[in-house]
Amino acid sequence: MTELRFFDTNILLYMYDRRDAAKRMRAVETFRQCLHAETLIISTQVIQEFYAAATRKLNLELSKARNLVADLCGLRVISVQCSYIVRATELQSRFGISFWDALILATAEAAGAHVLYTEDLQDGQNYDGVEVRNPFRGAHS
Repeated sequence: MTELRFFDTNILLYMYDRRDAAKRMRAVETFRQCLHAETLIISTQVIQEFYAAATRKLNLELSKARNLVADLCGLRVISVQCSYIVRATELQSRFGISFWDALILATAEAAGAHVLYTEDLQDGQNYDGVEVRNPFRGAHS
């Protein structure tokens, strides 16, 4: 089976952020590669955060953001479960990371993803089988 790749909210946001063309292009390229390979997975948390940040920080029109959310909901999406929240509290304590980052990790782990694309955690760090990759550093794919 092909290795699943979990996308954090920040990578998706860069696809629509006009302030950094290089990051935008890299985010789009990484997203398209994983979409084409059918390895892309996100969570309900990521979709919610995307909508909130896209409308607040990127000032996307509500209708545009709503359409993007509908598109994201058409992807492979894992819903956050109570057991993932409990696991996140363990990861937070063990690794000294924020609860929200820990919840992303716990959900990626539960989904069976071995790669997490984010720039919020240390590139190359392995968290109990989920390796963090910052697509803006090096030539990760």
